[in-house]
Amino acid sequence: MEKKKEREEEENRIQQLPTREPDKHMSTKRMICIALIPIVVLSGMIVFLFGPGQLLLLKSGNSLPEITIERIEFQDGKIVALLRNTGPMVVTVAQADINNRIQPAAIEPSKNLSRLAVAKVIIPFSWNRGEPYEVGITTSDGIRFKKSVEAAALAPTPNVEQVSFFTIIGTYVGILPVLIGLLWLPFIKRLSRSKYIFFLSLTTGLLVFLGIDALVEGNKIAAENVAGVFNGQMLIAMVTIVSFLALLYVSGKLVERANTMKKKKEKSETFLQPSSVSMSYSTPKQQQQQFSNPFTIALMISIGIGLHNLGEGLAIGAAVLLGKIALSTFLIVGFTLHNTTEGLAIVAPMARVDKVTKRKLLGMGIIAGAPAIAGAWIGGFLYSPIAAIVFLSIGAGAIFQVVFSIISWITDSNNNTGGGSVQGEGRKKKTWLNTSLIAGFIVGMLIMYVTSLLVSS
Repeated sequence: MEKKKEREEEENRIQQLPTREPDKHMSTKRMICIALIPIVVLSGMIVFLFGPGQLLLLKSGNSLPEITIERIEFQDGKIVALLRNTGPMVVTVAQADINNRIQPAAIEPSKNLSRLAVAKVIIPFSWNRGEPYEVGITTSDGIRFKKSVEAAALAPTPNVEQVSFFTIIGTYVGILPVLIGLLWLPFIKRLSRSKYIFFLSLTTGLLVFLGIDALVEGNKIAAENVAGVFNGQMLIAMVTIVSFLALLYVSGKLVERANTMKKKKEKSETFLQPSSVSMSYSTPKQQQQQFSNPFTIALMISIGIGLHNLGEGLAIGAAVLLGKIALSTFLIVGFTLHNTTEGLAIVAPMARVDKVTKRKLLGMGIIAGAPAIAGAWIGGFLYSPIAAIVFLSIGAGAIFQVVFSIISWITDSNNNTGGGSVQGEGRKKKTWLNTSLIAGFIVGMLIMYVTSLLVSS
């Protein structure tokens, strides 16, 4: 009893203590000033580190220079190397060499490079087409940086001939294979439900392989051509996630818009037609699956494949720029066979739609294939390793978003055919144990792997 009384007295004492209410009269300006204090302090620390603090850090230890040779171009009678200072200190370019033989060189705009500054080293040199070369750059500290080219080739210049060349290649490896793959539509329309699910899951296998392939290719470019200061791997991860979320939002908006338009059309038809006809309509959720989702998913697949083909076009254009087009025929044939399966991925979701216009089908094929042309232009004339990994990451995020949408759609379609609640729950548990789903996914991955063997790395 005594402990209980002591506890009650303690609680009463706590309740009688004066409570401090928040200051409701604090002005907005004062709140903003308080919020800015940490930002101001942090900014001051950063300014100090890049100013007097940097001098102290450099004096306290031996900081080594770092130069990245981002690109090498072979022009008439000369070799041009594009450099970037990716180290913490100012560096001075002292000399250049070709295959370990010092050569005279002009450096533009200056041989002194501040942090992240870019310079162009122009080396007069009579090079031979198809031969390997190693370009070396030595700083005033005596440290040499190098970059190798497997086979020298004349750098393409933006003229009518080269633009036409890249357009033909982009059309051949991008648009035509996708349009050929669209011819699968009549075949898929006549399949039974289980076989149709098989081809839908095969589509997810194709797309997952494309997404992983884009990430692997981007990581390879980042490791070989992007300086560590740009943190290429984290850039790939960040852009992929942002692309996935952004396109997921866009996809949701497209479905929402399609449903809104469909409901308006149904209301007008219901008003004009007898009630007996209007009662034959399916539920809004079924209409969403029958009309909105197939076209929306097919459109998002086209966009995702288009972004991926943009990355492939960059690879082809860069191959021409870097002299790797010696395997051009094999490369183009490999990409053509590899990309034909992409048309199948586009038409699979639309196979259960009654009417698919040729114009809509052709438009989706162009959306998926035409970016290969733009990629070939960019890769051949303005190749940048950072731009390459950004485009590949955007494509990977888009493809993973499409995979997410297809899997969700397949799951909902399977679950909604269950009938009663008990059957529906049982079907929901068995969705991922479906033989057609698993087999289709595995076959899709195998198809892409086998066709990828035809594409030279």
